[in-house]
Amino acid sequence: PPGPSRPGAARERPRGERPPHRPRHRVAVLAIVVLLIALPGGYLVQSAFQSRASGKDKERAAAATSLTYARPPKVSQRIYNVPVPLSATRVAFYEANAWKKSTMWVQFRTSPKRLKEFLGDIGSGSGDTPDLKKGEVAISGKHAREVGWRFDEPRSHYRSARIEQPKSKPDLAITVDTTYKSRPRVYVVSTTEF
Repeated sequence: PPGPSRPGAARERPRGERPPHRPRHRVAVLAIVVLLIALPGGYLVQSAFQSRASGKDKERAAAATSLTYARPPKVSQRIYNVPVPLSATRVAFYEANAWKKSTMWVQFRTSPKRLKEFLGDIGSGSGDTPDLKKGEVAISGKHAREVGWRFDEPRSHYRSARIEQPKSKPDLAITVDTTYKSRPRVYVVSTTEF
């Protein structure tokens, strides 16, 4: 027969009876399960939102039909042979891609010195610096209308040049508004065919 129970003595369990659950372990297990499920789930949701936002940005850029006031990506500057001077201001660009032809419009303001360097940089591919012809506009009306450029201001002074290159390199139409001689405004349309 079992003796009288003593305070502090461990209670004997009958065979087959489970030990009492310890809430402390249950909380730890629950926390681990939540972390194992919630963290990856949270990352997936965040990734989905970022991917969606990125897709919308790309869609917005592809749907743009006017100039974006920003510096063109360096890759685009190389592809289209339009190395925008670092000190240029009021820089804007627009790029349109078609099946066999892509075009980029770029505008910026710069100094006469930087303009000369820019013309030297783009001319280096064709062998020499292009001469800007006074009173001419090299950019076609169709290309100008595409981005809202106007070259019919009666008080403006324009100089222009065209650079036509082999098929693997882009053709350039350059028009410079020299009305403000200290800060000429440069307009370039670069077209490349595949």
